[in-house]
Order: sequence, then C-alpha cells, then structure tokens
Amino acid sequence: MESKKDQTLSEPKVMQNFYLGDNVESEAFVSDHIFSYIISGRHDVWIGHKKYTFTAGDYRFFRRNQLTKSIKHTEADGFKSIAIHFDQNTLKEISKEIGFKSERFHGEGVKIIRADSMLKKSVALFIEYTQRKEVDSETLRIKIKELVLILADIDPEIKQMLFEFNEPGKLDLEGFMNGHYRYNVPLEKFAFLTGRSLSGFKRDFAKLFKITPSRWLTKKRLSEARYLIENCKHSPSDIYLEIGFVNMSHFSYAYKKEFGISPLQKNKNN
Repeated sequence: MESKKDQTLSEPKVMQNFYLGDNVESEAFVSDHIFSYIISGRHDVWIGHKKYTFTAGDYRFFRRNQLTKSIKHTEADGFKSIAIHFDQNTLKEISKEIGFKSERFHGEGVKIIRADSMLKKSVALFIEYTQRKEVDSETLRIKIKELVLILADIDPEIKQMLFEFNEPGKLDLEGFMNGHYRYNVPLEKFAFLTGRSLSGFKRDFAKLFKITPSRWLTKKRLSEARYLIENCKHSPSDIYLEIGFVNMSHFSYAYKKEFGISPLQKNKNN
C-alpha cells in the first residue's frame, strides 16, 4: 500500500517511506501482503467504508488483494514508515518447508499487531537495513522469512491470511460495489476482486443494476457528491478525489451534465 503502482511483486521487498511538507493522499491496489511500522506521523486508511487510523509506533498488517485510500499526515516530524512486502513465491516456500496449509480467510484484511520482543528486534533490523547502501539479497530473504514466522506465531488470523494462496472468490456484487465505488480503478480490477472474468463481471452487473458499470459508477459518485455539497456543505474541491474523480474539471463537467448546474454554482447557492 505504500506505493501507487499496481503490480505483482516477484520477490520480497523492503521499503522506507519518508515525506515532509504537505500530507500525501493516495489510492492503491494492495497486490502483496504488507507488514508496516510507522516511525513518525499519522496514517488514515480507508478500506471500503471503514476508516483505520494509525500513529507512530503502530505495527500493522495489510492483506493482499484490497483496494485502499489513504492520507499520510506529515505533521511536525514528517511521515516515516518501513514496509515489507511478502511475495507469494516466498510464502509458498515457507508453506512447503513448514507444512502450513492454505485456507480461505473471511475476516477483515487489516490488523494492528501487539509486538513482542522478537518482532521489535526484527523491525529494528529492517530499519537498519534501509540505512545501508547494500544488503545481501539472500540475507534479506532469510530475515523476511523469519519475520513471516514471527507474525504467524503472534496472530493466528495473520497466519491464515499469509498462507491463503487462493485468488478472490466470487463475492456479492451489489455489496462489494456499494462499498467500493469511490475507488478509481479499471473495471478489470473490480472484476478480479469480485471473483469474475471481465465479461462475467459485465454480464452479472447488467443483470443486477440494469446499467453499464461505468455509467453506474459515475451516477453513484455524482449522487454522493450532490449530497455532500447540498447537505453537508462540503466544497467541491475537497470531495472530488474522495468520491473517485481524477480531476476537478472532469468532476465539474460530469456534475453539470447530470444536474444542469456546476458544483461550484450549487455550492455558492447553498
């Protein structure tokens, strides 16, 4: 989640993130399981309609195959965190070596972790690694495997998430879309996350909503925008990204086309 890039990582990866100045807003598809520790700053994360707030000193785990929105609050000391991405190849190696079995997990995909002394020492070592110019790749892989086993021992649900190798199963389409329409991702991603091919997604969507996915997403976002502007007195410039539009000009054009008045005019009239 620490990166906007939507890609499958082929090997374990350790990242240090440091931001000063303005808060950093982002939207991401979490393609790998991620363990993260916040060194400074505050991090607000939305998954579906639910908001999670993390602060300096928090250890957290994010399950793969999720859509997220987030704000990294830089505050006085900036936002700084370390994140370890667990790739599927490494996890399958561990599963084979230890004998862990893959099971379907149905709980929440975010966990805050109560760190024991072993986890704290492991994280301190990874922070040290990020400050070195070079780290032997095999040493890094061994330490990441050790971290996986520490997390699996601390929390049975994290263990279940780590060693579930199935792709998303077929989900309730209406429930998922009503919880994720604010995310500005390709239809292919919505299809994948609901356990469907793109053609199957479009077919099921048409049967359920009697409208195309693209048109439904636009109308749903505009309906929320109208509510926020008229009832909550929000400024259009403060909400267009939050509800899934790429830029203000596109939002203004779509809003005026739908309601016959620009969002800025509607905001002034209120």
